[in-house]
Amino acid sequence: MAYKVPRPADGTFLPCVIADYMTSEGHPPQHRKTGAIPWLAGKLYFLGDIMAARIIRKEVLIPGQTTKLVLDAPHVAAKAKPGNFVILRVHGKGERVPLTIADADPQQGTITLVYLVLGKSTWLLNQLEEGQELNDLCGPLGRPTHIEPGPEPVVCVGGGTGIAAMHHIAKGFARAGHEVVSVIGARAKDLLLFENELRAFSHEILVATNDGSHGIKGFVTDALRDYLDAHKNVAEVVAVGPVPMMEAVANLTRPYGVKTTVSLNSIMIDGIGMCGACRVNVGGKIQFACVDGPEFDGHQVDFVELRERLSAYKPHELKSYQECGCSHG
Repeated sequence: MAYKVPRPADGTFLPCVIADYMTSEGHPPQHRKTGAIPWLAGKLYFLGDIMAARIIRKEVLIPGQTTKLVLDAPHVAAKAKPGNFVILRVHGKGERVPLTIADADPQQGTITLVYLVLGKSTWLLNQLEEGQELNDLCGPLGRPTHIEPGPEPVVCVGGGTGIAAMHHIAKGFARAGHEVVSVIGARAKDLLLFENELRAFSHEILVATNDGSHGIKGFVTDALRDYLDAHKNVAEVVAVGPVPMMEAVANLTRPYGVKTTVSLNSIMIDGIGMCGACRVNVGGKIQFACVDGPEFDGHQVDFVELRERLSAYKPHELKSYQECGCSHG
């Protein structure tokens, strides 16, 4: 039986549960059209393929912590827009890992992903080397960033691995003619990501480190506050990073009356809004990050509830990580 589910208006939708079906039927997911599956034909709305994805470049950005992968994924690259994400699995019985697309090159047929080695699934992902394949890759998923053409200044704020995801969004605003101001932060200089890449199209880049080793000493909110005090014509602030950082940005911008968008990397299972794992309270209404997001009005997100939901599985994640014998070394 196939579930009939709505496709977002922009068309970026791909049910990840199909990969399970294809694997169980003995069909490798690599470059197999979803329309070729009889019980899906005419019953599900979809756009694209579910496929294995080959790693063509792997780069350790921060040893033991953060890695960048460039994947051969032409069908995803052709449709990917800023703000979209993918869900991948390392092997057929592995957990699904949602990652926001850090860059996409339709001409080369590649997408770039950046991840923090934090648990069992990302540890297993980090064991793969160039030339090896992911079991399956679903995407592009989610609603892309809403970008209207215009010259107005847009401030893009990134923290941690969120800087990589913010990179794709900031580039999208720049290509649409906006004056992009990039604000990035980390605990120290050697933990900053994508600074050079952002400089290529940012009108201005502001850097904050906790220890003062690069840029101002403090947080991204300190740099953002100074900028908002000096510039009254900011059209929008977009924040991507740890939940506490995005919450702090939203709290900061509220009295300025500046539109603020946050990208929520919630827990996800199926990526089609059926499991409900990624639900978030936005303006008193339940939304699903996988199909309604991942971007939402930062001034409407219930961050207290979001933090509670994200921490609910931490004991189980830690146990799984310890039992697999995973090590950052």
